[in-house]
Amino acid sequence: MQPITEMLKLLERHAELENGLRQPGGLHVAEKQDVHALRERLQRYPQTVTAILQAAQTLRRPVDTLQPQDVHRLLV
Repeated sequence: MQPITEMLKLLERHAELENGLRQPGGLHVAEKQDVHALRERLQRYPQTVTAILQAAQTLRRPVDTLQPQDVHRLLV
């Protein structure tokens, strides 16, 4: 369940950074680099990310409210 937990945290952080990009003033250069680094890390586990997104859709909940158990329960 390690990748699920890690990917949930990364997706939550990614959403925070993406929202920051849309705000007036945007993000600092370091934060923009974090966005790219997060995207690369998320691409390493495409099946896990897909499972998380499907769980969010199935449960009709935002990704940042999911727990690893929610995703795991739907995989089994």
